[in-house]
Amino acid sequence: MRKELLIAESELNRAQLMEEWEAATEWHRTLNSGARMAGSIASAAGLLMSGFQAFRRKLKPSGGGGSWLTPVIKGVGLIASLCEVVRSCGDMSRGEVQAARKK
Repeated sequence: MRKELLIAESELNRAQLMEEWEAATEWHRTLNSGARMAGSIASAAGLLMSGFQAFRRKLKPSGGGGSWLTPVIKGVGLIASLCEVVRSCGDMSRGEVQAARKK
């Protein structure tokens, strides 16, 4: 009888440990996802600020008439870069949702 109780207690401890392990890995995934998202946002913000600074420098009157086409082309490149960052953030979150569904 004592041996059966010890085996039952061991099974309960094992099940509790597995639940705690799952909770810890889920917390880690959430933290990792948040860190990646924050990194992407910081990268996009840095890119946006550098583009903004470039436009401010180009729009200041420098005495000579410059072409308006150069800032427009740089702006299009900046927007394309930002779209890539946003798209990669969406791909990361979709991949995590699909991985969670497989479980």
